[in-house]
Amino acid sequence: MTRQEIIDFCLTFPATYEDYPFDSVANSGAWTVMRHRVNKKSFALICERKGKLCVNLKCNPFEADFLRQAFEGVTPAYHMNKVHWNTVVAGSDVSDEELKRQIQSSYDLICPKERRTK
Repeated sequence: MTRQEIIDFCLTFPATYEDYPFDSVANSGAWTVMRHRVNKKSFALICERKGKLCVNLKCNPFEADFLRQAFEGVTPAYHMNKVHWNTVVAGSDVSDEELKRQIQSSYDLICPKERRTK
């Protein structure tokens, strides 16, 4: 998947938007942060490291460790909490379908929960 394909996929989720908090303009070297509009939490941080397209994704700690063992293209997250975040290298042994599944999971983890009323 390309950077734009990842961004476009992230934008298919309800109430999401792309943000560039570390750069004044979007460019190929910029960090793209995908966020939820309601709580402003990020679920995907897209960047290029050492010439490779990378995506930082939030995940359950047990799943994070499993994915790191299952895929060479999944490592502890660059510049993030290593327990709750993974970096996935696009175009590695992680298929596009698996990358999309991990993005969906990351979104689900940050999505605001509905409050129960009594």
